[in-house]
Amino acid sequence: MRRRLLVCGIASSLLYAAMNVLAPMLYEGYSSVSQTISELSAIGAPTRPLWVVLAIAYTLLVAAFGWGVWMSAGSRRSLRTAGVLIIAYGLIGIFWPPMHRREVLAAGGGTLTDVMHIAFTFSLFLIMAAIAYAAAAFGRRFSIYSLATLVVMVAFGVLTGLESPGIHTGRPTPWIGVWERTSAAAFLLWIFVLGIALRREAEAQPKAVSGPKGLLVHSLQGR
Repeated sequence: MRRRLLVCGIASSLLYAAMNVLAPMLYEGYSSVSQTISELSAIGAPTRPLWVVLAIAYTLLVAAFGWGVWMSAGSRRSLRTAGVLIIAYGLIGIFWPPMHRREVLAAGGGTLTDVMHIAFTFSLFLIMAAIAYAAAAFGRRFSIYSLATLVVMVAFGVLTGLESPGIHTGRPTPWIGVWERTSAAAFLLWIFVLGIALRREAEAQPKAVSGPKGLLVHSLQGR
């Protein structure tokens, strides 16, 4: 069961990457370079019905992966904390409020759901905290990789934030899609790598053997 839960993390990253390839192809006039990911699920967007279905599957996969991380932690408290944070991030995603299309926002048609949409983006701090907690789980190289992931997420998150006011004011946002997707890609790759590392760790552990043979093996190991 633990191995299957860990596969959910790998699958979640692949699914989200596929969503960002497929959905823009179905949205005429949409630009992955100058528009945000959230605009694919915006109220009134033609891709919203498909995105919502796939996004629910994605968030459930992330939450299941978090459970797998928690089960894999053993005596590593920091990894157990990371698992809980990943579960929380996944479950919050199910309730993420949608935004309106940018032309509606520029015309002053925004509502409370747009405010809540921005507020929910702070849940990304949960995944950043999870990365920080899990950093020491596999030694120095993984710690450095986790730190690099955080740097990329923060740097490109800031670039995204600098252009984001243009969505509400009607000003051009020429690179916002690139900045946001680079930040997201860093996180998706980290989940993918963590899932593979934990699965390899699980496969390296000896399997339990039941019955008299299992008792003999346990006795020999005890000696």
